[in-house]
Amino acid sequence: MVYPPTRSEPISDTLHGVQVPDPYRWLEDEKSQEVQAWMRAQDSLTRQELSRMAGRESLARRFRELFYTESISAPVRRGNRYFYSRTHKDREKAIVYWREGPEGPEKVLLDPNGWSQDGTVSVGSWVPSWDGRKLAFTQKPNAADEAVLHVMEVDSGQWSQVDVIEGAKYADPKWTPDNKAFYYEWLPVDPAIPVDQRPGYTEIRLHTLGKDPKEDPLVHPRTGDASTFLSSSLSRDGKYLFAFILRGWNENDVYWKRVGEKDFRLLVKGQRANYGVLAWKDQFYILTNEGAPRKRLFRASAAAPERAAWREIIPEDAEAALDNVAIVGGHLALEYQRNAATELRLATLEGTALRTVALPGIGAATTPEGLEDQDEAFFLFSSFTTPRQVYKLTVSSGAVDLWAKVELPLKTDLYTVEQAFYPSKDGTRVSLFLVHRKDLKRDGARPTLLYGYGGFNVSLPPSFRSSIFPWLDQGGVYAVANLRGGGEYGKGWHEAGRLHQKQNVFDDFHAAAEFLVREGYTRPERLAIYGGSNGGLLVGAAMTQRPELYGAVVCAVPLLDMVRYHQFGSGRTWIPEYGSADNPEDFKVLYAYSPYHAVRPGVRYPPLLMMSADHDDRVDPMHARKFVAAVQGAPETSAPALLRIEANAGHSGADQVAKAIESNADMYAFLFQVFGMGGPPGGETAGAR
Repeated sequence: MVYPPTRSEPISDTLHGVQVPDPYRWLEDEKSQEVQAWMRAQDSLTRQELSRMAGRESLARRFRELFYTESISAPVRRGNRYFYSRTHKDREKAIVYWREGPEGPEKVLLDPNGWSQDGTVSVGSWVPSWDGRKLAFTQKPNAADEAVLHVMEVDSGQWSQVDVIEGAKYADPKWTPDNKAFYYEWLPVDPAIPVDQRPGYTEIRLHTLGKDPKEDPLVHPRTGDASTFLSSSLSRDGKYLFAFILRGWNENDVYWKRVGEKDFRLLVKGQRANYGVLAWKDQFYILTNEGAPRKRLFRASAAAPERAAWREIIPEDAEAALDNVAIVGGHLALEYQRNAATELRLATLEGTALRTVALPGIGAATTPEGLEDQDEAFFLFSSFTTPRQVYKLTVSSGAVDLWAKVELPLKTDLYTVEQAFYPSKDGTRVSLFLVHRKDLKRDGARPTLLYGYGGFNVSLPPSFRSSIFPWLDQGGVYAVANLRGGGEYGKGWHEAGRLHQKQNVFDDFHAAAEFLVREGYTRPERLAIYGGSNGGLLVGAAMTQRPELYGAVVCAVPLLDMVRYHQFGSGRTWIPEYGSADNPEDFKVLYAYSPYHAVRPGVRYPPLLMMSADHDDRVDPMHARKFVAAVQGAPETSAPALLRIEANAGHSGADQVAKAIESNADMYAFLFQVFGMGGPPGGETAGAR
């Protein structure tokens, strides 16, 4: 394959006595005309190659059947009004609706499909006021993280021309009980502030409707530390305001005050522990992994919230990890993970266990969403073979009723799900989900797609993903590994895959691949790996550490230059997860696995499809550019290394269905081509009705 010319420069840094070459540093400057021309040439080449691949158009037709769907989210109740989003078969973006009462007529609230001619402006978060008469929401150009906060009148649909707040990248509005104001996180948009320093400038402010946002009073100052996040919460009665200072994903401090008081006071200082707080009827409910890797729940009076006065009401479970807690219908709703699948339980506010909520099967469910004093709550459920369903929970009885579900052209009884456990390099037991057709032959020749993440305490439960079915119908196996670094098994699982233990994540992934080969599912040359963001780092490390073990790699919006990552985008906020090359001990670990620096001449790497986004303001796309340049420039690498760049898209990609169809058609056409698989004939598959 003839790639666009890419120059290499003799640039290197001496870090802690080590020479670190960086021949493609010039590709970090996205504003450079040379870099822009290089990006256009790379993307053009990739799209030409992908467009010629057999089966791509039939894949696109099949994805149109699967992606253009009628679906509904779990509703949010405020007053007697219900708010929810809905997707439609003839719309590119989800629309936010509301109705008066559970049976009232449906009314459009936010329809982003008409916000821009090219469809690049998106809805971010949306939060109705407690009486349901106003809505605070964010608009996000290019589906990026940067956002502008707006307020609208629900009944009239009119947007306020005064209540427009820039710097809403981290904004999560918390309405006051009188529905006249909200607290929010504000980030200055001053271009003089270096991008990598901006998180440390986040403030908590109070906005009163109708007033100039530039005059919003400061409630909590910035931390000044770019490696921290600052967030807030407000009790429903408006009496207690909390400020959370997060140092990565492993510890945080909690401050609180009674609204009207001037100063915050410390509730708890995080020492390698996380704390979340809910307040209801002058009681604080504190969820923490302090002294309990699988978490436990404490209760404390607002009159005496000192740590010594906390009373444990939900002890740590020896077999399941407590992920989240909500107060609904005068009860505690507890979301657990047992062997990486969701379990929902109900308990009294004193912690007395009542019942386990009946779920449709082994899968992934959300924490029930409801009000503290209302008997109804709603949650989502899905599994690998069950499209998303919305259930209504009657809290007092525990009754569960189907409220809405997605209908798709699939015969899900053709597929089966297994959970396997395998030993990692150091003997650690790791879980793995496997999805495939029931008539699968374990002959060692099945094309297999292995997915993983392994970081930031993020769990990968068995949830529905419609994009995998064309793969399954061609005899493919889809596998999801619950790697260390994730949150499936509590704090210890996360700790074992961060900082200087990061290599454990890659070892777990390699061991998953070896298990799939050993058990007769596939062979290395028939094994593809896929991951995005931190998962992109995972597959980049897997590709460079064990190139002989993998037959194809799809890497999306990744981190790959681990020596310089903290100088770009939101990188400094990830130092508690990865460490920093500024620290000598961290540098040794980072440089040892940094995929960009691990590309070597004379190594035959597997075919690579790199999927990047041009407006990714979370993980800088320089990672994707530099890595692709390094792989393309490595002698002896005859397998393709392609760079696909999604235009007008952020870290999560474009939120238009048509673009999701194109990106998935490209990804699976690439894999089908590599493995010699046939596409779904005529847009149909064996799973279609």
